[in-house]
Amino acid sequence: MSRKKDIHFEVSERKILLRIFDICVIFLGLYALPYVVKYDYLTVNFQNVTSLTVLAVYITVFGTIFEIYDLQKSSKLDVTFRNIVLTSSTTVLFYMLTPVVTPFLPEQRLHILYFYLTIIITIFLWRWAYIAFISTPRFYKKVLLVGEISNIENIIKPLNQSDPNYKIVGFINSESEADSPIKFKGLKEFKAKDLLNVIRDQKISEVLVASYNSETITPEIYHDLISLLDQGFIIREYTQVYEEITYRVPVQFVGKDFYKYFPFSRSNQNTLYLFFHRTFDILFSILGLLFGLLISPIIFFGNLIANKGPLLYTQERVGKNGKPFQIVKLRSMIVNAENGRAEWAQKDDVRITQFGKFLRRSRIDEIPQFINVLKGEMSIIGPRPERPFFVHELSRIIPFYETRHIVKPGLTGWAQVNTRYGSSVDDSLTKLQYDLYYIKRRSVFLDINIIVKTLSTILYYRGQ
Repeated sequence: MSRKKDIHFEVSERKILLRIFDICVIFLGLYALPYVVKYDYLTVNFQNVTSLTVLAVYITVFGTIFEIYDLQKSSKLDVTFRNIVLTSSTTVLFYMLTPVVTPFLPEQRLHILYFYLTIIITIFLWRWAYIAFISTPRFYKKVLLVGEISNIENIIKPLNQSDPNYKIVGFINSESEADSPIKFKGLKEFKAKDLLNVIRDQKISEVLVASYNSETITPEIYHDLISLLDQGFIIREYTQVYEEITYRVPVQFVGKDFYKYFPFSRSNQNTLYLFFHRTFDILFSILGLLFGLLISPIIFFGNLIANKGPLLYTQERVGKNGKPFQIVKLRSMIVNAENGRAEWAQKDDVRITQFGKFLRRSRIDEIPQFINVLKGEMSIIGPRPERPFFVHELSRIIPFYETRHIVKPGLTGWAQVNTRYGSSVDDSLTKLQYDLYYIKRRSVFLDINIIVKTLSTILYYRGQ
């Protein structure tokens, strides 16, 4: 089947594209700047290779913290501009504070302003071009979904929310037609016999097969899919795409062949990785507790005036391999908030004090948990520990829930930096998907990514 393929970029390709071009346009702007104004602070030449490399690293790190590489936010010009200003401001500040690896401050301070404005303007112009020309329907990946109609809505919603350029243009019901067929109005339905024509006419880039039971796929569709595969057409299974785009493991679609979906990371048993992970836990916890001591007067007086009760409280949580332990936290709710029974914490929960809101949003309430980390009950990074009552209830409802206990719970984790505070079964399912993704792909790179995103969560005051 010959057809002209549309140009499209994968998620990873677009993120790499943004990072590379951000650095390239900055260097281009700095190269051209001396030809426009009198400027000699940082110029693009071989003598400044180290300084330029440091600038590229700063832009990449702070750009990640301030979310200029988030594809959803990068498609909105106003949000992009705000994040570019924050990234540029922080980069320039740190750049001036590290003169050992960066140029010394120039005699004319106006050159710093030129340097700062060049970074903002060049990135903004490139991002405007990205939104106007690349983040457009011309570069969307057009996808045809093949699956059971009863699952369609639960399948397309997470993909659309995670990747604005991944467009499912329609679907084909993979099951044999029933006497009273179910209709889905949220997406265009095509006839099974027209599969090959739809791919040609709609310029489909990929067929996404989403079926709980492959035995339900009709022989007609199966034959067409085999024919497409023989011609080199891209046919992918839903759970693989879901994990790639959303960075979550879709446990709700995993059945008796669960072992196919859980080839857990080798880092979980890697002695060297675990040694460095534990060393990082200890060092970071010591620094965290020292910081807690430094701001303890503020916490003490804030609690005395606004919380009016005990400063600390302990609560039983479930740790690695299901072993319970006592977590230590700064109290952020009123005294006896639950009256002896476990309750979900809700958004704008009336039980949270005004000072408690500050503690939660800034994540300061988590500082005492560094004690749990030093004791080996927790890690800096891992799934958040849950209370035994909720673990028991959620394990009965959500498949593979207790799988999250095969690693130590953490102060922060992949779920915490990617989703809101869990206050329902649906939220817990989403968090579990992120937790299993972390356990499945655990690595030094993912750990660093979580730390950077945690800084973003704190700076944007998103704790709850």
